[in-house]
Amino acid sequence: MDLFTPTTLGALTLKNRLVMAPMTRLRADAAGVPTDLQGEYYAQRAGFGLVITEGAYPSHESRAYPYQPGIVTRQQRDGWRRVADTVHASGGTIVMQLMHAGRVSHLSITGTERIVAPSGIALTGDVHTAHGKWPYPTPHALAPSELPVVRDEFVAAAQRAIDAGLDGVELHAGNGYLLHQFLAPSANHRTDEYGGDPRARARFVVEVASAVAEQIGGSRVGIRLSPAVNIQGALETDHTDLRATYDVLADGLAPLGLAYLSVVHVEPASAVVQRLRARVGAPLIVNTGFSVPSTREESAAMIAEGIADAVVVGRPAIANPDLVERWRHDLPETQPDPATFYTGGASGYTDYPPCRAAVPS
Repeated sequence: MDLFTPTTLGALTLKNRLVMAPMTRLRADAAGVPTDLQGEYYAQRAGFGLVITEGAYPSHESRAYPYQPGIVTRQQRDGWRRVADTVHASGGTIVMQLMHAGRVSHLSITGTERIVAPSGIALTGDVHTAHGKWPYPTPHALAPSELPVVRDEFVAAAQRAIDAGLDGVELHAGNGYLLHQFLAPSANHRTDEYGGDPRARARFVVEVASAVAEQIGGSRVGIRLSPAVNIQGALETDHTDLRATYDVLADGLAPLGLAYLSVVHVEPASAVVQRLRARVGAPLIVNTGFSVPSTREESAAMIAEGIADAVVVGRPAIANPDLVERWRHDLPETQPDPATFYTGGASGYTDYPPCRAAVPS
């Protein structure tokens, strides 16, 4: 078994074990409608066994950034249908990441009357808006009666993604966004059945995952977790609490028959990751994180040693649309230009050359 052998993740058939990471690129239009340029970008990377889209917002209140794509309106759904059709025509498999920002946003981004979160605790720092940097606002603490509404927004978004022709969805429950905010004691100060002890903090994530799995089938649903990554104010620094919280979460996810469990962690072989894998019982895909880009050698070793079922690759996928072939034949990689990550347009997005152009003849 190596990086280039096929595998299955639930209902998803992968031609190799390299997965394109969900990466924010801000190329949708101002209304959050995916563009033809995005379709070209993802289709260029259809050689990956699985393409995971950048986070799409499931409701207007959940939008995190200007020019982030959504999956709320008919126009957004139709835009994603064009993206999915283009990727499928190129032989790829694509799932949509559903990402609710929670408190990691601003009213000028969402266009709504409030920002929501588990508790009324503002994130420290400034948010980038279309009008400059502004302090994060104090969010509205969701009432128990409002949580089913948020849950159902995820469900409706998942169904729209399937209706648009995508092969599945990934729930983003990491990196400090809403679902992770419920898990993290630093962001969740609730005293009701959704906060306090680990079981209560994990409850809402399990409810969302269960409802989405019931709607579209667990075999088309993945979930992304980032235990103890400690980013965007979602701090999990107490090891005992961390283990208890993720044990409860894993046990709640285990009956759902998920397509995969995606874990962001600098040490994929660590006890925390492998314990999650064993308890959830779903195929494991791993990502070493933001500051530790995946390398060919490390990725190959993780598959060969059985640490993971597939490897998620981020930055190398940006500048190397044909990364699978480069890694298969041990060809050199192009380095991405960070100055173009969020600038819009084709530059630094769809204009990276394929390996035949990058390697001297």
